[in-house]
Amino acid sequence: MSLNDFRERIDRIDDELLRLFERRMDVAREIAVYKKSENIPILDRRREAEKLNALAAKVSPDIAPLAYNLYDIMFELSRSHQSAAIQSVSPIYQEIQAAIENTDKLFPQSATVACQGVEGAFSQQACERLFKRPSIQYFKTFDNVFSAIENGFCDYGVLPLENSIAGGVNKIYSLMQTRDFKIVKSVRLKIDHNLVAHREVELADIREVFSHEQALTQCASFLEQLGPDVKLTRVENTAASAQMVANSDRRDSAAICSHSCIELYDLNCLARDIQDRSNNYTRFICISKKLEIYPGADKTSIMMVLPHRPGALYKALARFYALGINLIKLESRPLPDRDFQFMFYLDLETSVYGQELAKLLDGIQEFCEEFKYLGSYTEVV
Repeated sequence: MSLNDFRERIDRIDDELLRLFERRMDVAREIAVYKKSENIPILDRRREAEKLNALAAKVSPDIAPLAYNLYDIMFELSRSHQSAAIQSVSPIYQEIQAAIENTDKLFPQSATVACQGVEGAFSQQACERLFKRPSIQYFKTFDNVFSAIENGFCDYGVLPLENSIAGGVNKIYSLMQTRDFKIVKSVRLKIDHNLVAHREVELADIREVFSHEQALTQCASFLEQLGPDVKLTRVENTAASAQMVANSDRRDSAAICSHSCIELYDLNCLARDIQDRSNNYTRFICISKKLEIYPGADKTSIMMVLPHRPGALYKALARFYALGINLIKLESRPLPDRDFQFMFYLDLETSVYGQELAKLLDGIQEFCEEFKYLGSYTEVV
């Protein structure tokens, strides 16, 4: 037999499978209508588990895992088809629809905004990219920024989430697990780092460099060239490190900060653009207390904690795949009070107006131990 002969056999089998698949979905739709009339939930977890094991037992051992995975996805598709048939809408998606209707069509031009650090911080620059006339309130810690939003002291907060060189900001992800907030916008900011010191200080004089841990990581190659005798000290913010050096009498210390801090704190630039890569970007999120969804929202962020058993993450990811939703970020963080269990942060590329998001949210909480919808928004680039 030739390769074409094998392909023709496969094509005939596929044609038969498609006819049976269509018949199966038709019966699934009828079941959905019946369940709705009898007020029965779409998902019967026990029935699915029993059915999956029974189906896997009907084939040879080498095929059993494949059959199990195939029908696991099939059941996922069937539930989505059933939900669409009876127009089932999850409470979360109802909240989203209400937010779309009640949110102003134009993002605010001015607002009271919480930022971590001091004047000259990169968060300030991100804030000024998002708002034309922001009234910025500076806070010492990221935790304080979340509190300012939760307590209604500020309308919005701007926080760094991830960097193209150093990765995610761990502290933010940890705080996101417990704080009450929604993401309403994001912005990608080009980050250029500079080594600054007092005007009469030269590069050879430097014995200690202060900056935020992310900035130190992003400038690792340059800092290595200064030699092993130069101490690297972490502080809470890049602008705060510039302010610290400016207010100090020391002549052997320097800071890594933005260009705007040079004039702001009357410092001398010893070296410009010292980041490891020129394409150094940090993504900032803008958060609020209530859910706001502005026109054009094409990104959605969620957090979830999955059961600690084999295949849990695969099952969740299969749902995105089945619905054709592009997963553009997956970040995991250990849960501090649980052994070997993780929180997953996900960014999804999907329009808030499409049915794919509605289908995803309908039933996703049923296979998560915890689920948190963080918002749908656009990103300023």
